[in-house]
Amino acid sequence: MSRKPLPAQAGERSRAELSFDKPQALSQLFGQYDRNLVALENRLGVYITARGNRVGLEGTAEQVALARDVLNDLYARIQRGEEVDAGLVDASIAMASEPTLEGIISAERNAAPRIMIRTRKKTIVPRTPAQAQYMKELVSHDMVFALGPAGTGKTYVAVAQAVAQLITGSVQRLILSRPAVEAGERLGFLPGDMKEKVDPYLRPLYDALYDCLPAEQVERRISSGEIEIAPIAFMRGRTLADAFVILDEAQNTTPAQMKMFLTRFGQNSRMVICGDPNQVDLPGGVAASGLADAVRRLEGIEGIAMSRFTAADVVRHPIVGRIVEAYEGPNA
Repeated sequence: MSRKPLPAQAGERSRAELSFDKPQALSQLFGQYDRNLVALENRLGVYITARGNRVGLEGTAEQVALARDVLNDLYARIQRGEEVDAGLVDASIAMASEPTLEGIISAERNAAPRIMIRTRKKTIVPRTPAQAQYMKELVSHDMVFALGPAGTGKTYVAVAQAVAQLITGSVQRLILSRPAVEAGERLGFLPGDMKEKVDPYLRPLYDALYDCLPAEQVERRISSGEIEIAPIAFMRGRTLADAFVILDEAQNTTPAQMKMFLTRFGQNSRMVICGDPNQVDLPGGVAASGLADAVRRLEGIEGIAMSRFTAADVVRHPIVGRIVEAYEGPNA
């Protein structure tokens, strides 16, 4: 791989060369048609040449250092069996800009990160500094509010942590809940029994579960009651002990619903409340949201953590982050 050098930029030019000892890993490191290297060039402004198992870097000292860190990080991930995709490349670039974050960017590139969640199907590692902090809080706090736009991994990471604790026996049950509120539509009458009526609202929770556990285990655990997926209305009157409880789309609860749900908290339980405060589908908008009310009342209380995400933490396609910024940024 060799492309036309990038235009000269201000600052002294620096060069570095990396050598990788496992050529079979280079196709995944470089990506199809070298798309990962192209992404590095575009994002960091560095010029990259690749010949055999050697990669040359040219740019400012800072650009070269960041590109070297990202390539070493991606190579180490491949050696650990992780799949490198466009999202992971973007995440590694973002993480490389946070060199003081313990356990994510370290001198020991071949060591597994200290922050991770292991499930039956995959190992989840943080893709942004905010996700890394969120993972820490899921371990250290009994109740966590995850606040931010769609695509930042709030619910997915929470489900992964819940599955990991269920597998190890730290909790006996996994309870996933959502308010059955339509997103700006009037769907009218839905056919079928109660489960068939509410399942469309809960589909994102099923998707996350199937990503962390084999399908047969998900079905078996749902049948046995180890995993329960239900609308928030089904929570009234219960005490949720020995359970990992997740409330998704919490911005669409009313203050009364939120109070009811939070007070279901029982012994040896963990509770995660996920929502986007700016995407309320209730009549009355943000002022009617139980999530905003709960954050106002509970922030600073011992044992409760508030994890906040922004458009910069979106781990879907990069354009999603730009769309979120356009809708919620200073010019919104």
